[in-house]
Amino acid sequence: MTAKKQGSKTPKRDAKGLLDSVDYVFNEDGAIDWRAMVKDQYLVPNREKTSVTDISKLKDNELIILLGGIKELSQIRGLTSVKYDIKCPSSDYVVATCSIDWIPNYETEGQAITFSAIGDASPNNTKSFARNFLGPIAENRAFVRCVRNFLKINIVGQEELGEGKFFQPQEQDQEQAVISPHSLLESAMKEKKVSLANLKKRLEDESYEGANDISSISDISKVKVFELIERIKKIP
Repeated sequence: MTAKKQGSKTPKRDAKGLLDSVDYVFNEDGAIDWRAMVKDQYLVPNREKTSVTDISKLKDNELIILLGGIKELSQIRGLTSVKYDIKCPSSDYVVATCSIDWIPNYETEGQAITFSAIGDASPNNTKSFARNFLGPIAENRAFVRCVRNFLKINIVGQEELGEGKFFQPQEQDQEQAVISPHSLLESAMKEKKVSLANLKKRLEDESYEGANDISSISDISKVKVFELIERIKKIP
């Protein structure tokens, strides 16, 4: 039998949206087990949690998935576009929102789905030379989280790992404290003299979901926080 030339045939999908060239693994409920679809070559031990090197003996929380594995799964699942919205609330803090348009398949009842996730990067949560590329790091983190969360894979991505040790702000001095979006919003509010009551009133007027239940800045979602920071900074 003559072997088919690799890449000579365009992969086809069946009526369920599945590639005819892929051996899928399914859960008992008939849904695809995307975790089981991750190839071993894309999994490595998380050295901060285990000294075992045999990945077959490790739990998901002891593993790390490489970017190549995430990209392969996204192609198998099928997508039509990947979009990024990049924000820079401060000079050393970058936030990226990744939105992926997934093709329909039987798991989504034939509906196209758009799914989003956020990734951020600062000198406090990146390693060595990566601190010079905060934008690309934030983009990769957002992409990895978007794919992982959509496919329900609970293995942390290599791009998501920071320095490995994180401390609460009270355990650090002010210059070393990890930057959080909510703390940036609080600083912007103080600078522009915007009270929480006024902010809550504005959100209620805009029919922001959950506005009535806001009792502190931490009750506001990260996505909304980034929007509010930009809006408040524009106040004269």
